[in-house]
Parts: sequence; C-alpha cells; structure tokens
Amino acid sequence: MLFCLFVAAVSAQISLPKVFGDGMVLQRDIKIPLWGKSTPGALIIAELGNAKATTKADNDGKWMLHFPKFKAGGPYTLKIYEKDKPNEAIVLDEILIGDVWLASGQSNMEWQVQQAKDAGKEIANANFPQVRFFVVDHSKEIKLQPDIASGKWEVCDSSSVKEFSAVAYFFARKIHQDQNVPVGIIQSTWGGTPIEAWTSREMLLTSPITRENTLATDTLTLDREDLVADSLSWVRIWDIVYNPQNNADKIFTATDYDDADWAEIEMPNVLKDFGIGSYEGMVWLRKRISLPESFAGKDLTVSLGHPEMNYSFYFNGKEICKNVWYSDSTHSYTIPAGWVQQTEENTIAVRVAMLWGGGGLNPPADELYITDGNSSISLAGNWLYKKDLEPSFPKILNYQYYPTVLFNSMINPLIPYGIKGYIWYQGESNAAGAYNYRELFPMLIKDWRQRWQQGNLPFLFVQLANYMERKTLPSESEWAELREAQTLTLTQPNTGMACAIDLGEDNNIHPGNKQEVGRRLALIANKMVYKQDCVASGPMFHDFQKEEGRIRIHFNNGGSALLTKDGNKVTGFAIAGNDRKFYWAKAEIDGNDIVVYSDEVAEPVAVRYAWADNPECNLVNSEGLPAVPFRTDDWKGITQK
Repeated sequence: MLFCLFVAAVSAQISLPKVFGDGMVLQRDIKIPLWGKSTPGALIIAELGNAKATTKADNDGKWMLHFPKFKAGGPYTLKIYEKDKPNEAIVLDEILIGDVWLASGQSNMEWQVQQAKDAGKEIANANFPQVRFFVVDHSKEIKLQPDIASGKWEVCDSSSVKEFSAVAYFFARKIHQDQNVPVGIIQSTWGGTPIEAWTSREMLLTSPITRENTLATDTLTLDREDLVADSLSWVRIWDIVYNPQNNADKIFTATDYDDADWAEIEMPNVLKDFGIGSYEGMVWLRKRISLPESFAGKDLTVSLGHPEMNYSFYFNGKEICKNVWYSDSTHSYTIPAGWVQQTEENTIAVRVAMLWGGGGLNPPADELYITDGNSSISLAGNWLYKKDLEPSFPKILNYQYYPTVLFNSMINPLIPYGIKGYIWYQGESNAAGAYNYRELFPMLIKDWRQRWQQGNLPFLFVQLANYMERKTLPSESEWAELREAQTLTLTQPNTGMACAIDLGEDNNIHPGNKQEVGRRLALIANKMVYKQDCVASGPMFHDFQKEEGRIRIHFNNGGSALLTKDGNKVTGFAIAGNDRKFYWAKAEIDGNDIVVYSDEVAEPVAVRYAWADNPECNLVNSEGLPAVPFRTDDWKGITQK
C-alpha cells in the first residue's frame, strides 16, 4: 500500500485551479500570480508570451509564482510544466492582459442580461471579443475550499452574454469602451444571500454581532449528505416549476373543469397577501370571461401586467406562454383568432410558482386586460385560485444563507487571482438588520482586501434601489436604514457607491434598468480608479444649519448644479421638530444649497431626504445623477436593537 501511494505521489500531474483557462483575462500592471499543484519538490516552469517564471513545489505539491508586469494586450499563450516532464505541459491559449473585476453579491448582481430591460436588443448587439466572463457556479461548503466547483472563461458575444450578470456586463462594456483595454469579469453571485455568507469565518468571529451565529454552525450536521440533499431538492423544485406535474396543464386549464371549490381572490395582487402566506409551491389561477362580438375573427392580445416569478399562461386549454425568469417586459401575448369562443365563456388559466414569498399578478390593474386593438376588456377583479394541486416542493435547507459557506467555496478559491477591484450589489437580505450592516459591510471589505494582499483594492458598490409600495406619509424604513449603512461605508478607503434611488420599481425587487446601474458604477471607476475628470455621483449631504423656521442643507456637488429630474418642485424632503414627528416639507434650491421648511413645524431640528422604502424624490445634479438619500438626525432607527 505504501509503495502504491508513493508511485501515485511521484507521478502526480501538474494542475491549475479552474479559474485559469483558455480565453482568460489577466490583470495588467501587477506581478501576475499563478498557482497550482504538481509533484512534490518539482521545479515548475511557466511561460507567458516571452516572459518566464520558475518556482519549486513544496512537500504537498503546492506552488506559486509571479510573472512580471504586463501592459494591456494579447492574445498570449500560457505554458506550464514540470522541468522533468515538458511533454505533460498545460497550454492555455487566447489570453488577454487587461483589467479584471470581481462581481459579487445577491440577485440584483446575478440578474442576467436576458432578464434586463431591452434584453433582445442588448443580446443582439453584444459583440465584444475583448470582454470576457468567468461565472462561478453555485457551491456552499462549511470548510475552506482550494478550488471552485466549476466555471469557465467565455468571450462576450450574442450567444454567451444572455446569462452573464447584467450589471457586470454593462459595467464591463463601458470600462472597455472608455479605457480601451480588455476587461475580465469574475462573477461570483447567489440570489437571496446575506453578507455573512460571503465573509470568512475568521473575520466573522471578530465581531459580537456575528460570533455567536458563526460558532453555532459548528454544532450543525452540515455534512456532505445534507449539502447534496439540499442541492437535489432544488433540482426537484425546478423540475416542478418548469414541468406541470400529473397532467395539471391538461386538467386545470380545460374550459369544462369544475372549479366550484376554488377560493376567490382579487387580482391584481400578490398571492401571499391572501391567506397563502409563506407557502412555496405551484398555485393555479382561473378566470372566465365573455368577449364582445366585435372581437370575432381577430387575433387578440392579452396583457398580464406584471406577473411575478415563473408562470405559464393558458387560454381555453392551450398554452400561450411559459415564462422562465425572463420575457418581454410587457408580458403581452397573442391569442390566435381560432382559439377564441364568441358564443361561450372563455377560460384563462395561469400556473404560477410561489418562491421566496413571491407569486401573483402585480398592480397596476389597468395593465391587466385583453384587447382586439380597438377596445379592451379588463381582467382585473375576481379570479379563482387553488394551491396543492401538484406535488409540494421538497424541504429546502438553504445552507447558502449560513455564515461563511459561500466565502469558503466561491471566494476563497479565487484568491489571489490578480484583479483591478470589486463591484458589489447586495443588501436586500440584510435589510431587517440594517444597523448591523454598518459593521458587517466594512468587515467584508477589510476581509477580502487582507486576503488578496493587493492593498486597498477599489471596492465599488450599488446602493439599494427604491422598492415596495409608496407610503403617503413620512415613515420609518428598514431599506432607508440599509442605504444609510451603505453610505457610511464610504468612510472606508478607496470605496465608491452608485446611487440607484431613482431606478427601482415598486413591484419588482429586480428592476430592469441594469444598464444605468452598470453605467453609474463605471462612472465611479472612471473617476476614482482611472483618474478621469468627470462627475461620477449625485449630490451628497455635507452638513446643515438651522435658520429661522428653516433648515439649510449643504451638499458636496462635485461642481455640478442642483436641479430636479422632472423640472418640477423639489420632492422627497421631510422635516421634524423636537417631537420627532416628520411632515412632508417644502424645499427650494438656493444656489448649491437646499432650504427646507414646513408650516407644520415652527422650530425644525431634523431633515430627511428620500427616507423610505420607495421614496418620491427628484433632486439631481446637472448630469442627471440622483442625490443620495440622507438624514440629519441620529435618532434610533427600527433596526437598531
């Protein structure tokens, strides 16, 4: 046995982590790191273009070397081999030298180009051979991993771009065009995940906020069988979501199906608000409608407004569409004239997946209708619904939410790949603990920078967009407090924030305009990283002073004028006195200041701007970039325990 082990060891093949591959982008202007495994003690020779580097493998076969600094360019070929085994060399081709950015976070960073606004046009025009993506596959582990589960470098074109991060793609495209260098994106994302999952165990143990939960995972049976079972559960869930079970699409869509025992529901609405609660599974909706004679013999158009999640739509038993995460933004579909019954009621059925509390047909009601092009019939009103008509979803353990599990498997294996910096879009999953995010977010930034050992690498991030129902009165907000925690993180060195307070949608946590998000991140990179002379962000609160019955707000405007986005009066400000009760305020632009007041508050002491889940606010600079939400008070918030 010992002899066999010895033979296996001495005949070990040289290998590289999966992040190295054909078509990759390596970071310019730094000593380029390269590492891997081989025969213990072997002399490793690596050649990149005309450069050569050597090193010796340690007793475990691990080795690391660095190439000298390269300017942007390529393509190059990389060749790595053991000195005694030149015929067993690894050869990688089509390598470019440029700028590499790590894109990470939850679903708004993961959201794909094919799910973004104008997806068809964007995909058709995606021809950027010097932009490359490496998408790290999902993986969760309780121990540090030496390599990722899988992934490969892909050239950005119309066939590959649709599944790339939309934010990262639009960021990379602008950087490539503005800086005229190859750009590589390493995308490591997972929707719905908290920041703790992306932070190392060692860093989490340094804070009383996270120490207890991190140590608690040591007592859990997070063995490989559990993790595999969790992954297999998701395989089964998506099988149910994408494939109607037990002929459900034939039975519950039929015009003569007896739905007398189904419950009524008012549409448009979110299903969870109607007695379904936190249910996860497939829900069926049905509605019968009579159409006027004027619709006879015509192709009709149905608009479902804003359906949430994955759904299928049926008309008189025939499938009209199957929406899988993305579709045309209007969610409008054609019903052939031959499928329409004029003398009888027509049956509409919608099969919708309820996941993560979503599912339903969202407002507004006037976007839910059927039309012949001349007149329309509203589909709003009473519908019927029923759950549990198909097999239930298997239990999901959601280990990806646990502390450090994504750092272990989706970040640690990438270290110390040479990068230019990070772009980050996350925070929705930490909104309920927004006050703690003041500490957790800087912890992650410090953690990653220390481990990469490339100094204070630029860390650019997106502030949460506006979302949820708009409130009629000033109120407290978890999302506003999370945005404040993000703004406070700008005190960390070499950080930049793209404000997205005007880009959200009230009924969609994944707003479609990822183009502007990526552009704003790239503006910050152009100014902060590439030292271009440009205005990269909107007005930011600097300080304030009390005047007679008013408060004057001073901004850091970057030399840009204060304006309103729509040309109307300034909106979004609230003001309070010592009673801490806020009222909507009048606000006037006075040069580079805003003067805020209200007839309801004789002696104001505090002002807030865009302080809501989904604020109505319109203050911008002359470049159209929005003012960053802020408050002048430090009163205890709803997430400060």
